[in-house]
Amino acid sequence: MFNSFKNSIKLLYSVSKYSQKVAQPLRSRKQKSLRNSVQSFVDVKHVRVIAGNGGDGCISFLSLWSNENAGPDGGDGGNGGHVILESAHDIKDLNLVPSIIKAEPGENGANRDCHGKNAQNFKVPVPVGTIIKNDKGIVVGDLSEPGLMFVAARGGAGGKGNHFFISDTEQAPKICEYGAKGEDLEYTVEIRSMAHMGLIGLPNAGKSTLLRAISRARPKVAPYPFTTLKPHLGMVQYDDYEQIAIADLPGLIPDSHKNKGLGIQFLKHAERCMGLLYILDMSLPEPWKTLNMLKFELSQFNDKLNLRPQIIIANKMDLEDSEENLEILKEHTTELIIPISAKVGTNLEELLIRIRIIYDKNNVGESIK
Repeated sequence: MFNSFKNSIKLLYSVSKYSQKVAQPLRSRKQKSLRNSVQSFVDVKHVRVIAGNGGDGCISFLSLWSNENAGPDGGDGGNGGHVILESAHDIKDLNLVPSIIKAEPGENGANRDCHGKNAQNFKVPVPVGTIIKNDKGIVVGDLSEPGLMFVAARGGAGGKGNHFFISDTEQAPKICEYGAKGEDLEYTVEIRSMAHMGLIGLPNAGKSTLLRAISRARPKVAPYPFTTLKPHLGMVQYDDYEQIAIADLPGLIPDSHKNKGLGIQFLKHAERCMGLLYILDMSLPEPWKTLNMLKFELSQFNDKLNLRPQIIIANKMDLEDSEENLEILKEHTTELIIPISAKVGTNLEELLIRIRIIYDKNNVGESIK
């Protein structure tokens, strides 16, 4: 009995110890694709939506063998199709959303009171958390849950045939209605949350190299600035089957909040990340000035960005003068600094564990605002 009680205590201790343990990152053993095509993450797209026109009504008069004047029998036209945006869990970005979305028109009416067929609605799947803005920049749709739909353009109603215009004074009307025109509108479709963590840094700071080292993503890597013009997304897997999305964002330069360089377009990408990873090139002199510049640009665009969870990554520790610059950087900031070498693979496990701690502390299930 004493042994069973002792074993129970050991079991409870092991369970409590495991539950407090931070999940460990997994190294992918699967070989990366050898294709040259590199897919970027599309989080903003301008679309034009054109709904279907309604079918025209028909002018027709029925003629029977025993009744030459049987009366008008023109059918109504069918309704045009709507353009609908529907949120779905299996869609991750806006890459498959066409720039011009057009629904089918309704069929025209026919004789013998045959009404035209209504066109099918054209549904376009978009990621959960998509917001839709009109041409004035006003948010008109928020697809925050799966299955929600937004009617972007309404199809035109079908026209009435001449049978509709029979009256006491007009027994043989020779008029009908044209189908109504479908709506033709323009929207800006944006994803509210693109990644859990975003890599922020100067051009050539090693953001793409780091994303390649910790995930299966394959962003372009080259020894010249602005190799990344569009965000790339990589997934980091952990041993508890959780996945964290990390975005490689284009390089930030001074006066980006004044739309210099990629400017506002880049800063909007950073706004859609839950946390920020400042990556610094430690081989360059005075890295603390680079850190201050990055934070200043983000604060000028949105003063709430610097309040989000963040980690300072000291990259390229395998180069000369990096150790000396790291010690000086620690004197200029009290924030957590993780020294790594994305090219060699030094200290990446500690970085991924720190990222997981931030992920667990924040409610990642809610949309980022």
